[in-house]
Amino acid sequence: MSACDQLAAQASAGVAPALRAVDCLAAETTASAFARLFGPAGGLVPALTILLTLYIALFALALLTGRSRLGVAALTPRLLSLGLVLTFATSWIAYQQVVWTLATAAPDQIASLLTGGQGPATRLFADRIDLVFSAIADVAQDGGAGGAAGGTTTAAATGMGSPAGVLWLGALLLLLGTVGVLVTARIALAVLLAVGPVFVVLALFSGTRGLTAGWLRGVVMTALVPLFVVVGGGIALELLVPIIASLRGLDGEISGRAAMALFLVAAVHAALMVLIGKVTATTVSAWTVFALDRGSNADSRAPSLVPAAIAPAMAAPAPIAPLAHRAAIFTSPVLTDSLAASPQPALLSRHTVIAPTASPLPAPFGAATRRARGIGSRFQSATRPPRMMFR
Repeated sequence: MSACDQLAAQASAGVAPALRAVDCLAAETTASAFARLFGPAGGLVPALTILLTLYIALFALALLTGRSRLGVAALTPRLLSLGLVLTFATSWIAYQQVVWTLATAAPDQIASLLTGGQGPATRLFADRIDLVFSAIADVAQDGGAGGAAGGTTTAAATGMGSPAGVLWLGALLLLLGTVGVLVTARIALAVLLAVGPVFVVLALFSGTRGLTAGWLRGVVMTALVPLFVVVGGGIALELLVPIIASLRGLDGEISGRAAMALFLVAAVHAALMVLIGKVTATTVSAWTVFALDRGSNADSRAPSLVPAAIAPAMAAPAPIAPLAHRAAIFTSPVLTDSLAASPQPALLSRHTVIAPTASPLPAPFGAATRRARGIGSRFQSATRPPRMMFR
C-alpha cells in the first residue's frame, strides 16, 4: 500500500487530508504519465525522433531556398528551442524541478508571503476550514438536540427556512467555494501537467506553437486560482469567526440572525470565487507567452509583411535618385525638335528615363529579393552593369 493510498483512505476525515490526498495523487499521476509518454520505454519516443528529424530537414531546406541564413541571430533561437524541448520532454527531473515546482509551489509560496503564515498556505487554509466546519457542525447538532428536547421538531423548525436549514445551506456554499474550487483547480493542473510533454514538443514548429501557448496559459490560470482562493478565503474566514461565535443563542438554540449572516458571507464568497475565475482567465488570455504564438523569428513573418510593404511603394511616386547615383538622360530622338521648340515639363517627364547605376533597391524590394537568395547566390557577381531604358 503506497503513501497515496493511505492518504486517499483518510481523505474523508476533513478538508486538509483531502487536499493532501489530491496533491499526492496528482504528483504520482503526472510522473507515471511522463514515463509512459517519453520515458525509456515510452510510447511517443519514436514520434519524437521523427519530429526532430523533420525539424532538422526543414531547417536545411530553408537554408537551401534562402528562407533562413547561417548566423548567430538565426541559429541561437533554434538551438535554444531544440535544447529546451529535448530537456523538458525527455528528462523527468528537469520537468519536475522546473515546470511542476513553478506551477504548484510558487503560487503557494506567494500566498504564504501574503497571508504571513508559517508553512504551506494551502494546508494552513485547509486546517482553518476544518476548524470552521467542526464548529458549525457542533452548533447544528446542539441546536437540533435542544429543539428535539423541547418538542419543537416540526416541519417549520426543521425545514429549509429554519435557522438550522439556513446554517447548513451556508456551510454547503462555503464548502463548494473553498474546497470545491481548490480540488478542481488541483485536478485540472495535474491533468495539464500530465500531458505537458506533448505540448512542449509541439513548440518546435511554428504551425503548432499556438497549442503550446494555449497550454501554458491553462497551466498558469489553474496555478493562480489556488493563490486567489487562499487569499480571498482568508478574508471570508476572518468574517466568519465572530458569526460562528454568536451562532448559539442563550437558550441553546441556533440564532436565526447569525445563521443568515453566515449564509450571506458564504454566498458572497461563492460569488467571489466565480469572479476570481473570470479575472484569472481574462488576465492570462492577454499574455503573449514569450511570442510563441507570433512565430519564431523575423524570417517566418517576412512573407506576410513584404506584400503590405510593396503596395505603398508601388502607389507612391518614385523619388528622383541623388546626383551621385544618376546616369545619362535619354530622350526620344523623334521628339527632340518639338521639345526644343515648345518645352513642356509634363511631356519631358514622360519621355525622360533616369537609369540608376549601383543604387540600392528600396527596402521592400530588397527584403523580397533577400528571401530568394540562398547559399548558391554567394557566388554571384556583386556588381551589375547599368540598364538603359528607352520609351
